[in-house]
Amino acid sequence: MKLLLINPNTTNAMTAGIAEAARQAASPGTEVVAVQPTFGPATIEGFFDETIAAAGVAEQMRQAGPGFDAAVIACFGDPGLDAAREAGAMPVLGIAEAAFHVASMVSTGFSVVTTMTRTCVIAEHLLHKYGFERRCRGVHGTDIPVLALEDGGLACLPQIEDAARAALARDRSGAIVLGCAGMAGLCRELQQRLGVPVIDGVAAAVQLAQALHGLGLQTSKRGDYAQPLPKTYAGWAAPLSW
Repeated sequence: MKLLLINPNTTNAMTAGIAEAARQAASPGTEVVAVQPTFGPATIEGFFDETIAAAGVAEQMRQAGPGFDAAVIACFGDPGLDAAREAGAMPVLGIAEAAFHVASMVSTGFSVVTTMTRTCVIAEHLLHKYGFERRCRGVHGTDIPVLALEDGGLACLPQIEDAARAALARDRSGAIVLGCAGMAGLCRELQQRLGVPVIDGVAAAVQLAQALHGLGLQTSKRGDYAQPLPKTYAGWAAPLSW
């Protein structure tokens, strides 16, 4: 299968690192094509960033064209997820939604460890939107800037580990969800150190995308996710017109 991997921010190093994590998680025969928007924030660390990044996701979905079997949005805020599903028939997965589903299958309750504390509320909103508010026992910020993870985040490993240990004890949870695509490369080491399931949303989304493709499923085009109505967009969005 051919998988479109969208990094919603515009940092080349992060796109490359996330692509590598996705390829390691993918099965033989899955081709991962990693892209990023032509505009938008270098990192996504708040509501304003997320709004601009969502438009960038829409841009990349619009430009993708036919030939892809599934898509993954590789940012823990799942920016533009509904718009991406509306724009394409293929299955489209956000890494937060994928991680929440997987964590709920291997534990009775999980904790999220993310980057900036100010973004915790974004994860909390998603937990309510997806119906996982009863399974998640806490969302914890480390105040690690996203760009500190652009080289894989190894220097941040002790800080993330400490936050995860504190979350497991405080929340009485059984698993950790990593709340940033930039943490993907740390997942296996953290799982070994912590002794509990540690879920990286990039790997979870790639595996679930492959499963949906294997089941022959696509995004429903009935109702909410029907193709956008034909219309002209103005200004910089003109190329996105339907």
